Parts: sequence; C-alpha cells; structure tokens
Amino acid sequence: MKSEIILYKTLPKDLLKQLNDHFTVHQHQLKAEMDTSFYKDLEKAEGIIGSKLQVDQALLDRAPHLKIVTNMSVGYDNLDIEELTKRGIMATNTPDVLTDTVADTVFGLILATARRITEMDRFVKVGEWKENIGEHLYGVDVHHKTLGIIGMGRIGTAVAERAHLGFKMDIVYHNRSINTYADENLQAEYVSLQKLLKVSDYVLVMAPLLRETVKLIGQKEFDLMKESAIFINGSRGELVDEMALVQALEAKKILAAGLDVYEQEPVSKDSPLLQMKNVVTLPHIGSATAETRYQMAKLAVENLINGLTGNRPSSIINPEVLTQE
Repeated sequence: MKSEIILYKTLPKDLLKQLNDHFTVHQHQLKAEMDTSFYKDLEKAEGIIGSKLQVDQALLDRAPHLKIVTNMSVGYDNLDIEELTKRGIMATNTPDVLTDTVADTVFGLILATARRITEMDRFVKVGEWKENIGEHLYGVDVHHKTLGIIGMGRIGTAVAERAHLGFKMDIVYHNRSINTYADENLQAEYVSLQKLLKVSDYVLVMAPLLRETVKLIGQKEFDLMKESAIFINGSRGELVDEMALVQALEAKKILAAGLDVYEQEPVSKDSPLLQMKNVVTLPHIGSATAETRYQMAKLAVENLINGLTGNRPSSIINPEVLTQE
C-alpha cells in the first residue's frame, strides 16, 4: 500500500508523475486557512511537500503519521525545526540550486538602483526624454565602491564574487562566523555590524530570518549609514523595520533602496515605498527563473522520495532525527 502525502504547490508534469508513482498524492492549494479536507488528509499523511505552509505544533498535533516535511525553498522559517526534531520528523529544503540565480537578482537590484534603471526606463517611455539629461538624473557608480553584506552564506558569497571579481568592489561583511573562502579569495573583511553600516556604499541584507534577526535593521542602523548609501534587501522583509526604512528615505538619511522582499507580501498598494522614485521594487523574484524553479522542485521531490523510502535526503535540515531511536 502506498504512503499518502500532501502536495500544496504546482509541479511540472514529470515531477508530479514521480510522486504519483511512489505515493498516493493529495493535492491542495495553500490558503490562509486550510479547509477541512486538508486536515482530513493530514491525519493520514506521511509527507508534506510545498513551501510557506506554517508547520508548527498545532499542525503537527493533527498529523500523527508524518515522517517528513519538504520545503520547496532554501528558507525554512515556516517550519518549527525544534518541534519537528522532537517528534523525529525530517525537514528538508532546497539550497545550492538557487544560489546563483538569487545572486544574479540581487546584483541586478544593485545596478538598477544605483543607475536608476527603472526610473530612467519610465522617463523614456512617458516621453520626457527630449534632450541630454541633467545632473539631477545622474546615477552613482557601482564599480570600485564598498559593498557591505549582512549574512555571508551561500548567496551572500555568490553576490560578493560578482561584486569583487566583476566590479572590483571592496567587500566587508558581518556574519555569525568567519567566511574563510571570502577572506582568502575575495579579500573580504569581517567587521562589526556597526562598522559595516558606517563604511559601506551599498548595504545588502542576506541574513536568515530567525527570532534574533527580526527587525535587525531599524532606525538606529539607518542612522549609521552614509547619506549616499544604497540599501538592498534580498533576504526576508521581516529583517527590516519597513517604517524606519521609509523614514530614512524620506529624510534623505540614505540615497535609495532596492527591495525584493517586504514585511507584508504582496506589498500593500498603499505602501509609501511604491511612490518613491529612488526605490526599486521587485515582487519577490529572487529564484524565479524557469530553470531554477524546476531544479528546486526536482530536489524537493527527491528529498521526499528518499525520506519515505529509507534513504537519506540530500538536504536534510535536522539530520539528528536519523539517529533517534
């Protein structure tokens, strides 16, 4: 008899076939409040695959047979890892396969914000380009400037490679630990958060969302930045006090911002950020290419199949569950 699983995200046909070949698949749509049919299927499910579903104690209490939760993303702040581990339930994510794609997006934000690309695109399309532009429309250089990276993990390192090797930028970073590769190969310098904020021309947030990183960047941090600094967030919106960011931009405490993530997603149409010409806003597209999203889904499916057929998932977050009695 096949194990039963819950799928709450659309998959390519070939990957969906793989799941159907191995399991009885119950498909659902992710909603703010899941319906009764979801919880009925949850009672029998041994696996869950998708992204963004809040898997906490309340949900796990309704899933007595659950063995694995597979996130189709690199982030897993939606998972209560401590509770999953306590119950001996595997948790997996999809790192590595999206690193370069997200790094490309982040560096695109840096360039678009510095050179005012979206603003100038609009300037041309609405017919305002009638003569050579004046100084009031100039952008700022990216090359040979200082990039400060808060969170020097896989993606932060990939951005640093593009910045240092491609644009001859100086790299400073703040992280939970020293990044030896970045130090040795990119001449990066580990510094305190305060120093990073003071010296950087571009401040990039790529730290994970944890209890201790919620609103990591607020008024105090924006006050430390240069007035010419450009702020970029490619991680999670909750790491930034969005109102403090708005105030810093309005008061010209910083020059501009490039954002792929927000405190509320989709971002409210009333957000002041959407009215600012010096803010580039993307709809959380960091990993959104056809190739990368396929690889993420493929890895998630492989993790689920391995976890429920007695094999070790390649990207397990809590490997200690494998040795539990």
